[in-house]
Amino acid sequence: MSINKLALIRYKIIDQCLRNRYRKWTLEDLIQKVSDKLYDLEGIANGVSKRTIQADIQVMRSDRLGYNAPIIVKDKKYYTYDDPSYSITNAPINNADLDKLKEIVGVLKELNGFHFFNDMSEMIMRLENNLLPDNEARNCIQFENNHQLKGLEFINPLYQAILNKKALEIKYQSFKATNDTAHICYPYLLKEYRNRWFLIARQKGVAALVTMALDRMTSVTEKTREKFKEYDGVPFDTYYADLIGVTKTEKDQPRKVVLQFDKNNAPYVLTKPLHSSQKVLHTGAGGTVISIEVVINFELEREILGFGEHVKVLSPAGLAARISKRLAQAASVYG
Repeated sequence: MSINKLALIRYKIIDQCLRNRYRKWTLEDLIQKVSDKLYDLEGIANGVSKRTIQADIQVMRSDRLGYNAPIIVKDKKYYTYDDPSYSITNAPINNADLDKLKEIVGVLKELNGFHFFNDMSEMIMRLENNLLPDNEARNCIQFENNHQLKGLEFINPLYQAILNKKALEIKYQSFKATNDTAHICYPYLLKEYRNRWFLIARQKGVAALVTMALDRMTSVTEKTREKFKEYDGVPFDTYYADLIGVTKTEKDQPRKVVLQFDKNNAPYVLTKPLHSSQKVLHTGAGGTVISIEVVINFELEREILGFGEHVKVLSPAGLAARISKRLAQAASVYG
């Protein structure tokens, strides 16, 4: 059953009325009260119809929302709760909602404010309606988001495919390609890095894992007749433990990277380590020297370049040479 915000508000207003045992509520009284409240809360001036309130009462009485409200009519005229202690705000969460909550909590643990599950919106609205007092229904936390980022609409179907082990046909267009190309994929992991989303998968006929940016996908379609191939490699918690970013092949091995930060920027790196393997090797007048054990990839280079002149790569020599060359090329742009 589809539930919208106004319906939830009406249920709550009717509930507040029926809990008030010091007044007798006729249907006309409920209509007037709901109309007045909707005007105060939402600026709706045309009120509500008798048919709407009657339908609301039927929904509240039913199990469709898990309320089973004991609404009775006394003297064939006055509406009230048969149980004086009843309120829809006391109604337990049904099993279906509980299963969805377990699922989304599992996602939130990993995905920091994951909010793209459209099928969760009705349940969340109902929970907000039941659990939050009117004066507390405000946003108290805000995550970094880029709503213009392409590919966000694919998060839910990709997640469901991973959860239910479904093969997919993904049409993908890299930055270098002029057209998209269709690939049969077996999805294993959704991974976010710097507010950009990636799918870790295997493509049919390819042994190695591939990393596919969601903003380069043009379509995602379930392939019902294609048998899903399980991932049998290193657990992803371990696979990505030696990495900054998402770019890695199964053959890549971590290297010891030694960096020297000047004294002004060293506190930033000490309070927010570049990687969990970070160790302080030396601190002196010239700054702080740290080491990290990571795969050398594009994201690591970009992280280092982000510190500009405040960091120097001491080793390995190949990485130091690449960073030096890129900084020289950047300086030449300003000629």
